Amino acid sequence: MKLSARNVIKGKVLDVKEGMVMAKVRVDIGGGNVITSLISTEAVKELGVKQGEDIHGCHEPRPFWVK
Repeated sequence: MKLSARNVIKGKVLDVKEGMVMAKVRVDIGGGNVITSLISTEAVKELGVKQGEDIHGCHEPRPFWVK
């Protein structure tokens, strides 16, 4: 899969809160900015996402409408 630089974000995992099905991952992306991602608990385990790790995340922009 090809990714552009515009949709890849580097950061450090602040914390991971695992639930039964989903996990909330908070990532410090610098400049006082923190993003939160919801991914499956299974993915957290498969990817080995842990607090304090450097991580690269990608996002898919979604259109939104303003009326």
